[in-house]
Amino acid sequence: MSRYRLQPSPAQEAALAEMCAQARFVWNLAVEQGMHWKPGRKAAPGFVAQCRQLTEAREAFPWLAAGSVIVQQQALKDHAQAMAGFFARTHKRPTWRKAGRDEGFRIVAVKAGDVRRVSRNVGQVRVPKVGWVPFRWSRAIPEGVKSYRVARDTAGRWHVAFAAIPEPIPAPDTGEVVGVDRGVAVSAALSTGELLNVPGLSTGERKRLLKLQRKLAKAKRGSNRRKRVKTLIAKVKARETDRRKDFVEKTSTTLARQFDVIAVEDLKIGNMTRSAKGTIEAPGKNVRAKAGLNRGILANGWGLLVTRLEQKAPGRVVKVNPAYTSQRCSACGHVAKDNRESQAVFLCVACGYTGNADVNAAINIAAGHAVIARGGLPLGRPVNREPQRVLLSA
Repeated sequence: MSRYRLQPSPAQEAALAEMCAQARFVWNLAVEQGMHWKPGRKAAPGFVAQCRQLTEAREAFPWLAAGSVIVQQQALKDHAQAMAGFFARTHKRPTWRKAGRDEGFRIVAVKAGDVRRVSRNVGQVRVPKVGWVPFRWSRAIPEGVKSYRVARDTAGRWHVAFAAIPEPIPAPDTGEVVGVDRGVAVSAALSTGELLNVPGLSTGERKRLLKLQRKLAKAKRGSNRRKRVKTLIAKVKARETDRRKDFVEKTSTTLARQFDVIAVEDLKIGNMTRSAKGTIEAPGKNVRAKAGLNRGILANGWGLLVTRLEQKAPGRVVKVNPAYTSQRCSACGHVAKDNRESQAVFLCVACGYTGNADVNAAINIAAGHAVIARGGLPLGRPVNREPQRVLLSA
């Protein structure tokens, strides 16, 4: 997806918001029909039957008829595709969309004349029932665009994202391999010795966020004041999200251009960031500490970085077993828990090698080393030589 910042007029913004509400309404009706089904009952209506029902609903409700039938039918088609993925066990079951959080719709069958450039920094996209909506032309539009999605984030910003598969970044053919160790204190440590960190909020921004969160706690639910404060909080958090995405894009592009093979740990991030709250009968332990760790993992963009690497350098990303990579000495291979003197310092108790702990782990990842147990043999093969033979499918 190539995303651009939309700049609609107030009238266009109101029309876009109305179309988002209509698309969400149709989607939620389809979800409700699916939820109503139980074993023994007649199957829920499919896409074709739902389109006929949509025609009847548009005749009965002027609010729905005032919107674009293209947008509403596409919401039904997206739901049908989501259900197909659910039954194929590749996606989760589609759930309800909520106002203020899920604001968007998709347009397909886009023609070449539906997107145009009007000046150096301004382009326009044709939206059904709205007309030409300007957007910031920050880079060239990908060729062969067949669909786009209009969405508004929680900070109130409108974006248009054109669906296109970008060309992969060619390998430099130098034979070089880099290991990437993802962490919380250091976002990404490279086997070359570089330490990269996601730029977060400044001290002033953090103070402002804390002040707004306190205001939100005192505001009455459903009040206009609470709504305004939530929007201000979303704007502050949007800066943090934008900076994280910018970091991931720049880092993944640099790694894909400079190295033939990129080795990362095969981490189950979804399991790692699962809540430790537990249940009333079996409450969790160290819940606050685990919640802080979860926030740190998500704030450093662990999953997004690997996803973008696999998209930009397909076939060149190697996932290594993460077992003991942080306890193994990259100099002599000795594995011991005591080697990790602190979060940042690695001191081998066998050979005396010392260095940055994250860089040491990245070197082990680059070499493809993951040991079975203390003093065990490495699993897998090093990926330094003939990288094409050891690449794992991304």
